[in-house]
Amino acid sequence: MNEVGPKIFSFFSGSGFLDLGFEKAGFSIVYVNEYHTPFMEAYKYARAGMDFKTPMFGYDDRSIEDIKASELKNKLKSSSVDGSVVGFIGGPPCPDFSVGGKNKGREGENGKLSQVYVDLICDCKPNFFLFENVKGLYRTAKHREFFDHLKNQLKKSGYMLHEKLINSIEYGAPQDRDRIILLGFKDKKLAPTFEWSGRVFPERTAFNFEWPDTDLFDSENSYPCPAGLPEELTVEYWFKKNNVSNHPNGKHCFTPRAGLARFLTVDEGDDSKKSYKRLHRWRYSPTAAYGNNEVHLHPYKPRRLSVAEALAIQSAPADFKLPPTMTLSNMFKTVGNGVPFLASFGLAKSIKAHLGTKNADNSRKLSQRDKQPTT
Repeated sequence: MNEVGPKIFSFFSGSGFLDLGFEKAGFSIVYVNEYHTPFMEAYKYARAGMDFKTPMFGYDDRSIEDIKASELKNKLKSSSVDGSVVGFIGGPPCPDFSVGGKNKGREGENGKLSQVYVDLICDCKPNFFLFENVKGLYRTAKHREFFDHLKNQLKKSGYMLHEKLINSIEYGAPQDRDRIILLGFKDKKLAPTFEWSGRVFPERTAFNFEWPDTDLFDSENSYPCPAGLPEELTVEYWFKKNNVSNHPNGKHCFTPRAGLARFLTVDEGDDSKKSYKRLHRWRYSPTAAYGNNEVHLHPYKPRRLSVAEALAIQSAPADFKLPPTMTLSNMFKTVGNGVPFLASFGLAKSIKAHLGTKNADNSRKLSQRDKQPTT
């Protein structure tokens, strides 16, 4: 085994936005689990295009409900034989906890998967874990009860927990996207507090700028970013940064069968309605939710966003691309489901700093210390 740094078992991997942040922060992805075949194929395609190697334990396309804890324990033991720290990361499907989703909670088909994920963590006992979900799990009373149940189960299994409702814009992604993050660490000698140090704009200070409101839609108008704004949080900055017009997914866009007239009448920056939100070039985007008829329009072109533009709003690296054979529906779904890359990268850096694992030797020492019997 020649992986360097802490190792990661990834669940509900999608096309790998969360994993990519950990990889870029120096973690090694050794196991990938994703049930939906198009997403798994996109994961492989994107990684091949970025020259990442195949995970040590390959790709597992079964439902997490069909994975036995004993299987994972064997893999966990094998991956930590050199003393490496090992973590589980994953964001179980969230529609059952989303305010705009099914709202079935823990009884929903997707809601049940959160319990399965936590059960595997408690059975396998990795050194640390990350659990990501929508803010509805955290703020809605009926769902909060279930969230508290999960936390109590994890505490009883010996984990020191840290939780925070983060927004992706805090990490430099050009998007207003709230998510609850729950972290757990087995090593009781780690600091009792967790420094959420990966944030560029902590405590939502990014929202304090005087962002532009709306402008008349004009496909011919071009003007620079207004003074005093952090340009790196605007969609136009990311469109240029990722060269979206020449990106491999730059032409992947839904062509309307009707409604072109409406594309011409929505003001730039008018995102007040559930659907047909037009982004403002010099502002961050609303949450990148491209399902449930939530149509996002290009700031100054009479069309919907392209996949390349959606990837840019998710702060994905310019060399991240989805396979051209993937359906548009699956492309936009996997982009919308993913954790913005910069948010995952910031979280991964914070976790690595908390673990104190700067290299493989540190990872080995920490894991061995965690295995010492307590008196």
